[in-house]
Amino acid sequence: MTTARVRGIYTTAVTHLLREADLEVVQASEPIRERFDDEFEVAPAAVTVDTTRDRQGVGVSGPPEAVETIANELESVAIDAFRWESEVSDGAVFDAEVLEASGGSGAVVDLGEGRRGYLNYDDADGYVDSGDRYRVQVRESTPPWVDDRPRVVPTLEVRSGLCTLSQDRTGVSAALSGERANELVGMTDLLSTDVPDGWGLRWHHTAADADLEAMGDALAAIAERAAALESELADAPSEPDEPSQLVATETTIWLWFGRRSRFALDEARRTVETTMPGHHRTKAATRAASSAVDFAEAVRGSLAVDSSSDSNSDWHSWADPSQGADGAFPFDAVVKQFGPDSGDRIEIGHGKPDGRLISLGYGDVTDWEPDGKLTLERSMRGGGSYDALGTPKEDGDTAVTKFREGRWWYPTTYKADDGSTKGTYVNVCTPVELFPETVRYVDLYVDVIRTPDGEVEIVDEAELEAAVADDIVSTELAEKARSVAGAVERALSK
Repeated sequence: MTTARVRGIYTTAVTHLLREADLEVVQASEPIRERFDDEFEVAPAAVTVDTTRDRQGVGVSGPPEAVETIANELESVAIDAFRWESEVSDGAVFDAEVLEASGGSGAVVDLGEGRRGYLNYDDADGYVDSGDRYRVQVRESTPPWVDDRPRVVPTLEVRSGLCTLSQDRTGVSAALSGERANELVGMTDLLSTDVPDGWGLRWHHTAADADLEAMGDALAAIAERAAALESELADAPSEPDEPSQLVATETTIWLWFGRRSRFALDEARRTVETTMPGHHRTKAATRAASSAVDFAEAVRGSLAVDSSSDSNSDWHSWADPSQGADGAFPFDAVVKQFGPDSGDRIEIGHGKPDGRLISLGYGDVTDWEPDGKLTLERSMRGGGSYDALGTPKEDGDTAVTKFREGRWWYPTTYKADDGSTKGTYVNVCTPVELFPETVRYVDLYVDVIRTPDGEVEIVDEAELEAAVADDIVSTELAEKARSVAGAVERALSK
């Protein structure tokens, strides 16, 4: 059976979904054990599912077949969930060459075939200079929508969640303190598997709950993986060669969750625990929101216990049935507490179905309404013309963009400095999310324009068709995009 270790803000929902699919979650945290009121094995995990640093999605790493199984389950959560396989997966080994080593805390390295990594100076032995070559392993892969490069280190290790074998360590140690740490180190001698030569073993905090059998299984599993890694590298040159990938025994798949996906994850979580409308949408917006959401749910949960009522049902009673499960999302309260608000300056994060995130620039919030509407104004620089409209960009132009939380499209009207309109461009996209610092969505290629003379036209349909043919956009999502574009075209033509 595929086993998975899950961490981050999506843990409860993901744990529920995986268990529903007869997949086993192991090494569960204490809050998860309490929520599910069940026992979870303290056993080696084949796959790790970790929330991304920006809380926009999850990374799934492990053996390719097991990763594929779990990624398929998570991708199916809603229409606006996207997935991409990383070109630089966790645990992969490369020969790398330093490209830039001036200033900062680390160097950019060439991994071959256009791939780049980041080598922290503290991880290297001695002075790092341009042209230096290292044999490195990927310690932390990065999702395609962030600017950070994968972190690489010039040493090898294998991890299981319970323990790590590293060629940068010697002996046996534990990431704990006191008597339990001494117990873990001492119990290692009782295991049937020995620590491989040339590797050091470190037990993690999760091992504190493991019995002797689980410890033995964990050590045996990573000892086998260490041996496989050494075998794969046996034919590699003794010294780092031209930048290239040498070994990739694991796969990393990234999943980005859109607004529909976050509310679907709310529904999954709600089957297990008290969950406010927009739980994941709010937590994804800002780290500061996590404690507030947890507090609100704890209070509502305690009130439900005191009154013998179902707090989840009570929250659902707020919803507008025509809006679906997300109709009760307290946008007004969330925005007042965390932003964005009038006068703020925020970025337009234009996601692409291939995983890239393009900034369309920053604008000033000139107006917002409690029902989820926000107006953003940007000053434009002269040069060139506006996409598809053909009208020239000139200094003094203003772009007025009107967003609405949850809507599948948004319009931008370009105005000259005398107030005349240079045309309107309507972007068709996944449901918009208005986060405190960034407006976020994924562009669906097809758009609608209205020229200054009033002509309305759907554009870029061929790009959408090509994306479907390349399996970048699903057929279902493409049909939705076409439907939205058609509705917008009809509305603008009236």
